[in-house]
Amino acid sequence: MYDVVVVGGGAAGLSGAVALGRARRSVLVIDSGEPRNAPAGHVHNYLAREGTPPAELLAAGRAEVAGYGGQFLSGRVDAATRDGDGFRLSLDGGREVRARRLLVATGLTDELPDVPGVAERWGRDVLHCPYCHGWEVRDRRIGVLATGPLALHQAELWRQWSSDVLLLLHDAPALDEVAAERLAARGVAVVPGPVAALEVTGDALTGVRLASGRVVALDALVVAARPVPRAEMLVGLGLAPEEVTMGGHVVGSQIPADATGATSVPGVWVAGNVADVRGQVIAAAAAGLAAGAAINADLIAEETRAAVDAYRQMIATAFEEPAWEERYRSKPVVWSGRPNPQLVAEAAGLTPGRALDVGSGEGADAVWLAERGWRVTGVDISSTALARAAEHADTAGVGDRIEWMHVDLRDKPPAEEAYDLVSAQFMHLPPTQRRELFARLADAVAPGGTLLIVGHHPSDLWTSAHRLHMPDMMYTAEEVAGSLDPARWEVLVAEARPRTSTDPEGREITLHDAVLRARRR
Repeated sequence: MYDVVVVGGGAAGLSGAVALGRARRSVLVIDSGEPRNAPAGHVHNYLAREGTPPAELLAAGRAEVAGYGGQFLSGRVDAATRDGDGFRLSLDGGREVRARRLLVATGLTDELPDVPGVAERWGRDVLHCPYCHGWEVRDRRIGVLATGPLALHQAELWRQWSSDVLLLLHDAPALDEVAAERLAARGVAVVPGPVAALEVTGDALTGVRLASGRVVALDALVVAARPVPRAEMLVGLGLAPEEVTMGGHVVGSQIPADATGATSVPGVWVAGNVADVRGQVIAAAAAGLAAGAAINADLIAEETRAAVDAYRQMIATAFEEPAWEERYRSKPVVWSGRPNPQLVAEAAGLTPGRALDVGSGEGADAVWLAERGWRVTGVDISSTALARAAEHADTAGVGDRIEWMHVDLRDKPPAEEAYDLVSAQFMHLPPTQRRELFARLADAVAPGGTLLIVGHHPSDLWTSAHRLHMPDMMYTAEEVAGSLDPARWEVLVAEARPRTSTDPEGREITLHDAVLRARRR
């Protein structure tokens, strides 16, 4: 399964593959090795690549794709079908590959006039596009073979490159007076009668032979090929070529798509001549880039939707009892066994009394408090954690000073005004649940007692600490302080307290704990 399979290894396909490779996508280019411009000697109108042989341009493009991790497969795709949310491609020889997205850049085939010699000289001295070949035959003797209604347009166009242009009427009807006058005004001679064959001497075109037997000397012959997209593989996806018109006349067909190459089939893009019969090599490369960028954006949108679903699921489950049980059971020890440093800093000077340790885990905080004379109630939703905590307390000799409770305080809140210290260390919950729980914890503090809430500060996400990225679950001390009624509470500490830590790569970093300590009036 690839992120993208590019079908067609010409300028459009390779350009799209480069863009996708640079976007860190897994890309496979499938190519049959039949580029449309193979007969041509050079590529033109390609900025900074003017005159490059087509094969050389493709070789450089393939090297660029490979440099960004793209892969290649020689073959022909016979069919493409839906496969879940992606696609399955069937290749000649029975091979199959799968892709999340498709970029089809298979180009087109030029259907040539049935005149002996035309196919053999195609792309050399049998030409079609003055912008591709005009400069090379400038001021030469050029014949335009009339094979359609645009022959007059072709003759007038090629006249820009040479003053010696002839229009060979071939099977076309005689010109009307307006057309004849236009050509006469430009000095274009009109040759009536069918063309029977090309005249070639050595390896060069020397003229055409008419059905009458007369030979008309020429250096180049212009024909209007009919472009037909190589799109058979798309039939199974419901995509078919549409006719392209020019001046009210059909000049070929192409797969319809929007400006980015997106087709009417979600997940399928087209680029190059398969979608633009007029496009030259540089335009095909540009279309491939546009399609590659659009495909990457589409994949990002899909991945973001999936990430949002997963994030919502994680938020809904990460702090529930099954998740905590799984976490504790996956390791013999989860925490360090040392009390949380902010508890030590804030509670060391308090007079012992009754303490509620919320989310007591493996018991380090509760044991530390009990060792200093507190009567502690340790609460957690994990029975595995509580069993370890009880063992820790017994080992420390304070088991008789701690009551362990397996309870979810969101469902069964603590008794009001029952504790001289309520400590919640790194209790992270979704915002609504967190605010409700913290309010209940505040209610559990007896008059004169202390509320101590410590959490990971949101700015920790800016560091290389690799915190679980749940920004909504984090909070500042100021936010918690703002929820307390000033008439009932005196806020003693509300700050982001720095502490030194080590990131997963072993680098020393500074983290910040959100520390709130308040005394109930």
